[in-house]
Amino acid sequence: SMHFLHGALSLAFSFTSLSGILVVVTTGLIAAVVVWTVKLLLRHAYYTHRLSCFSMPPVHSWLVGHLGQMQSTEEGLQQVDELVKTYKHSCSWFFGPFYHLVRIFHPDYVKPLLMAPGNITVKDDLVYNHLRPWLGHSLLISNGKEWARKRRLLTPAFHFDILKNYITTFNTSTNTMHEKWRSMLTDGKTNIEMFNDVTLMTLDSLLKCAFSYNSNCQESTSEYVSAIVELSDLILNRRLRIWHHWDWIYWRTQQGRRFKKALSIVHRFTREVVQKRRTIINHQRMTESQPDLSTAGQRRKDFVDIILSSKDEDGQGLTNEEVEAEANTFMFAGHDTTASAICWTLYNLAHHDHYQEKCRQEVMDLLQGRDEHEIEWEDLSNLPFTTMCIRESLRLHSPVQAVTRKYTQDMLLPGNRTVPKGVICLVSLYGTHHNPAVWSNPHEFYPLRFDPNNTSGRSASAFIPFSAGPRNCIGQKFALAELRVVVALTLLRFHLAPGVNPEVGSISGDVRRLPQLVLRAEGGLWLQLEPLNAYTKTKSPSAH
Repeated sequence: SMHFLHGALSLAFSFTSLSGILVVVTTGLIAAVVVWTVKLLLRHAYYTHRLSCFSMPPVHSWLVGHLGQMQSTEEGLQQVDELVKTYKHSCSWFFGPFYHLVRIFHPDYVKPLLMAPGNITVKDDLVYNHLRPWLGHSLLISNGKEWARKRRLLTPAFHFDILKNYITTFNTSTNTMHEKWRSMLTDGKTNIEMFNDVTLMTLDSLLKCAFSYNSNCQESTSEYVSAIVELSDLILNRRLRIWHHWDWIYWRTQQGRRFKKALSIVHRFTREVVQKRRTIINHQRMTESQPDLSTAGQRRKDFVDIILSSKDEDGQGLTNEEVEAEANTFMFAGHDTTASAICWTLYNLAHHDHYQEKCRQEVMDLLQGRDEHEIEWEDLSNLPFTTMCIRESLRLHSPVQAVTRKYTQDMLLPGNRTVPKGVICLVSLYGTHHNPAVWSNPHEFYPLRFDPNNTSGRSASAFIPFSAGPRNCIGQKFALAELRVVVALTLLRFHLAPGVNPEVGSISGDVRRLPQLVLRAEGGLWLQLEPLNAYTKTKSPSAH
């Protein structure tokens, strides 16, 4: 019985100890939550006070703010139009007590923010943090001295002499897409959805320009390409669900697991390419008196070649991990944005036949007397009206709707307004490009706005499809070159008319815009194609 009593007392003591531990842990957790909540509310009170110099649209409550009011839909874009009409240049915006923003949509307010020195400009967590698992500490996401060093090392990869080499690739990838379209027309299918085909075409081009890799992704499925498309979709979904912003929640969800699976496919592909290429370069350094890759004469330098051989002022290059991050960023930032720009340009020309005809005539005049229809580097500067139409399309339908920034110091704006250090500045490219105080009839497609005779007096910060200032898009010349090649060849070979979305059954004049990672359209963008005689002078893609 004494043993029994001893055992019972030990058990009771264990339970008492355990419950005591649980009480301590629970109390500690409650205290931590209370401290965190108090800090959050004090921070919220501080920023709402500091931002009182900006007009604030109506909120649900002081605590909830504008949570749930920002939509990635047609109505969301119309809401921006209303904000611009009401507040003219800027307003404050709160996502609960978590995120504090200033929304900017006038060139006079855009300029001091985007033109601020790179060393005080920071990419915020709200938009860019979700990209880190994919893109690492690449140029797009890095800050301060790390950003400045990478910008210097990457700039040679976008030099004109390098871009010239890519023009042949743009032609070849476009020819492959056009062959697909021709095949559809032969089968009697004249109504096509552009976005899918054009996205595959830009990915095809990028894989050739970045890795010298012929994926054949336009004609057969590619595991790598499918993974990139899935990652883009998952990042958008995560951004829209605020509880998924915390890693410890997100990685336990089904979406988080899908993200990791797609990520491993993309990272494995890039890692293998970079490691193989590094081995080749090291081998050439040992066997050749001149270590430059071009001495091998086997192929033109691609993006990975250039950034692998780039050196800073101390003779230091990028590590393999850094090269992989930049190559992944080149693929991510280059495919969707350019595809969106191409699709909306073709859409706008399909809806404005007189402008389409003028562009086509310009291309035909340029290529007159040539045996083969191929756009060359020198041609790009001889397409002034086509370029005006591209620029107007980039204004009216900017692929990227907004860019966000934070600053390491208070930023002074016109009207004696101050953006406090640490607040997110959401620079609305859409709002700035549709601001009636800046653009007359901003919702009309009118390419002559970009006639050099009509641009005097307009702020350089009024048209910012590639952002502006030291942290602007490093690949904008690459994108504009590809845009001109694809648009010129498409107009040469096809007449474009508004298509019909079979699910809706109406001509896509009343298209509903869909602002996701890039600007898309609900149900896709549809074209009615009619082949033109220009195909007689075109080699098949396999002949290139």
